[in-house]
Amino acid sequence: MSGNSTGELFRLTSFGESHGPAIGGVIDGCPPGLALSEADIQPWLDKRKPGGGKHVTQRQESDRVRLLSGVYEGRTTGTPIAFLIENTDQRSKDYGAIAEQFRPGHADYTYWRKYGLRDPRGGGRASARETAVRVAGGAIARLVLNSLVSKGVLIQGALVQIGARAIDDQRFDWKQVSKNALFCPDAKTASLWDEDLARVRKAGSSIGAVVLVEAQNVPPGLGEPVYDKLDGDIAKAMMGINAAKGVEIGDGFAVASLTGEENADEMRIRKGKPVFLSNHAGGILGGISSGQPIRVRIAFKPTSSILTPRKSIDLHGQEVEIITKGRHDPCVGIRAVPVAEAMLALVLADHLLRHRGQCGTILK
Repeated sequence: MSGNSTGELFRLTSFGESHGPAIGGVIDGCPPGLALSEADIQPWLDKRKPGGGKHVTQRQESDRVRLLSGVYEGRTTGTPIAFLIENTDQRSKDYGAIAEQFRPGHADYTYWRKYGLRDPRGGGRASARETAVRVAGGAIARLVLNSLVSKGVLIQGALVQIGARAIDDQRFDWKQVSKNALFCPDAKTASLWDEDLARVRKAGSSIGAVVLVEAQNVPPGLGEPVYDKLDGDIAKAMMGINAAKGVEIGDGFAVASLTGEENADEMRIRKGKPVFLSNHAGGILGGISSGQPIRVRIAFKPTSSILTPRKSIDLHGQEVEIITKGRHDPCVGIRAVPVAEAMLALVLADHLLRHRGQCGTILK
């Protein structure tokens, strides 16, 4: 299987399956001399880990990370950084009844058609369990960004829609995100979502969501103007997250209804520096960062593992009716918030190092 790495100069390679003994990753290209310990990674993993609330899977994983290489006396050495996260609460028996059946909406059928076999335990390599590796890699990427950018790059995410119910943008408050288990920036909508999710869980069903992730203090000049556009790499990174089905940069699809005058992010000089009067482009112009906040929205489909009987087929070509048991998120978008943050950090760290390597400077 190829395609287990992301990034060019700052590169993350992940390994492991949902119900194997462990998952983990290797970071190539991290600059030497950065202060790094497990304590720098663990808080981000704690933000993503399962079992943390009534609306996420109750699989109990501590997600304790262990650094295996690339660090000496608390500082990165410039060599590959390997880390490991053990799996401790697998229930493979939950999947015994569907080992030869294809769950609708899952990657079961496509994996089988591609490789001729599959690991049915929790989705194996296709499981969202693998995203813990991305979050750990993203934690290291944040250290790179904050060590090379004088103001530090602030990356934060929020859940802005569950099902058909979106937040009220007039009540958007980043401070609210850490005050509820749904990463919601609108306190009133968070309470309504709580009721919505309770109904969905009781029905044994699931629901989709939209995640917003934003990066502030990104220096201008990151990205390439043709094939390696910054927004193109961000879109690829976000679409690589489990259950992601759509990505928007800036105003996204809404720009189709705007005029050229409305869409143009006009500029002026303020205190001797250029400033933009709007940010329809989401901080990226021509594939290169403008210095404005980078804003990305990702749509996530409803969790495919549901208790409602669904029509499918099995390995032997027989028609079956399938119910997926086990411990699953009724809305995968909730725990996708820290994963989206991590993927944005990984892309930005990679492009920052690529820009420094090509141009020799980092613009302020």
